[in-house]
Amino acid sequence: MKKIFLFVMIAVASAKCVVGQNDSTRSTYRIAIFAPLYLDSAFTSFDEYRYTKNVFPKFINAGLEFYEGAQLALDSLAKDGKDLEVFVYDTRSAKESLDQQLNRPELQTVDLIIAHCASNEVRLFAEAGLRKNIPIINTSAPNDGGTTNNPFFVVLNSTLKTQCEGIYRYIQKYYAIERIVVFRKKGASEDQIKSYFDDYGKSTMSVPLKMKYVDLNDSFTVNQLRSQLDTARRTLCIAGSLDGNFGKRLASQLASLNNKYPSTVMGMPTWDGIKDFTRPEYKGIEIIYSTPFYNAKTDKLSQGITNYFNTAMYARPSDMVFRGYEVTWKFGKLLLQYGKDLSSNITNKQYKVFTDLDIQPVINKQSRSLDYFENKKLYFLKWQDGIIKAVY
Repeated sequence: MKKIFLFVMIAVASAKCVVGQNDSTRSTYRIAIFAPLYLDSAFTSFDEYRYTKNVFPKFINAGLEFYEGAQLALDSLAKDGKDLEVFVYDTRSAKESLDQQLNRPELQTVDLIIAHCASNEVRLFAEAGLRKNIPIINTSAPNDGGTTNNPFFVVLNSTLKTQCEGIYRYIQKYYAIERIVVFRKKGASEDQIKSYFDDYGKSTMSVPLKMKYVDLNDSFTVNQLRSQLDTARRTLCIAGSLDGNFGKRLASQLASLNNKYPSTVMGMPTWDGIKDFTRPEYKGIEIIYSTPFYNAKTDKLSQGITNYFNTAMYARPSDMVFRGYEVTWKFGKLLLQYGKDLSSNITNKQYKVFTDLDIQPVINKQSRSLDYFENKKLYFLKWQDGIIKAVY
């Protein structure tokens, strides 16, 4: 019920300007926050909640929890006397399209846009930032939407290209002398992954890796894997597919062979949401994957947020809560410090909250011009025997 009450409050606040503590001392800086809140799906035209009081649809969670984190950050800034004028928009509104929202009059004077967006919305946000000459922080979609020559667009959730290059460097550092096999299925994204690995191998200043590619179908068996493994030496097995089911099948079958055919599994960034690795069928094998966001939740702030959710909402905060808090706090503080010059200081590493963001310019190889900015920091996490920890 606590979460539903908060949801009702968002339904009211999202239609208005959310301000700091005192309108008479209002800051000149404005932030717009876009998130998929699904208000029109959750409420009738009479503002009545469509579901029973104990039902909260899962499809609403990610956007709402991101907003919850952002609101906590804004509350913290207000307590420090840092007032910001904030507008909240529901990207799943039935009344206005995203394009219409991005062209609303009040957005002509906004200084920063924070977007929890889907892949098909990236281009619209990037174009809006370039058109308005204001920074757009893409907090969720791990792609650039084909963005070029845009110094106002920032990708925080690292792209597949950056992830593959980071995985390649990690393997060079820790597994260069191991036997390396890339198990993959047929598909466009799988071909893209292979292309990124191959391209980086050609340009690396270090010794290129010797990777063997093995194609599998969806119903592959342990016998097909066994023929690629070695009893005398460890094999690094890379899952060259974003398909989570393919990855789980690969990891579980390699785990069943691990006593006789020792191996380590390197996964893709899509494995960040897989919780099945705590199950018994994955026992004994090392499972590693990369992610641009990692929070062990042992620091005082994380514990404070967790305690707040436990006591006020009877719930556990998701990673999206922490991301909403982190992004809003960091870039809100940078906006207050640099004002209209924020875009020139977007790579500033001040105001770290939970993760070490490493925002760098992405340079177009052909034109040598700046295409956009991207977070290049990757954490490598390891699952083993049901426990996860950061290893790099």
